[in-house]
Amino acid sequence: MVQQAATAVAPKGAQVQVQWGLADGRLKLAPCAQVQASLPAGVSAWGRSRVGLRCTSGAVAWHVFMPVQVQVWAPALLLRTAMPAGAVLADGDWLRGPTDWAAGPTPPLAEGSELLGRTLARPLGAGQAVLATDLRRRQWFASGEQVTVVSSGPGFSISSEGEALADGVEGQRVRVQLWLRGADGRSERGAIVSGRATGTRRVEMTL
Repeated sequence: MVQQAATAVAPKGAQVQVQWGLADGRLKLAPCAQVQASLPAGVSAWGRSRVGLRCTSGAVAWHVFMPVQVQVWAPALLLRTAMPAGAVLADGDWLRGPTDWAAGPTPPLAEGSELLGRTLARPLGAGQAVLATDLRRRQWFASGEQVTVVSSGPGFSISSEGEALADGVEGQRVRVQLWLRGADGRSERGAIVSGRATGTRRVEMTL
């Protein structure tokens, strides 16, 4: 069950390894003819996790948790040499090698286009996998610049133009003054909306 859950969200071809821990030695569980296993809601299938074991056929009902460590081995981008915070990554600064995708808070980056020209937010050691959180966020546009606001929902997507009311930093929310076309063909100020900066002069809203 754990293997299947981890594999379902792992990159293609990844090798999933499951290592079981030990239950609390102080537990004195009554004999049970049938035990049902489950993954608790909200518990990750990667890294340090736990599996619930519930006695469904026994003289005494009990429910305990077993610790488990899940590793997900797949190729990712590793630094060739140690680099300090503030270093700008160039082609040749990394290589592809196997790493445990479940070892960090987020999966490592696996495409060179995700690293090229990016700046390290903290120092990293040689052979260390690079995470998105290891990179400084990009500024996609400045306050006052014209941006495209893309609004999307189930089955539709529309775009409009506006003026950024603050700097657009990658992934952060920013307010935009929309520009509308008036009856006389001139542009006029519309509503102020909020969305996430996702690209060069681009803001996305989900409706």
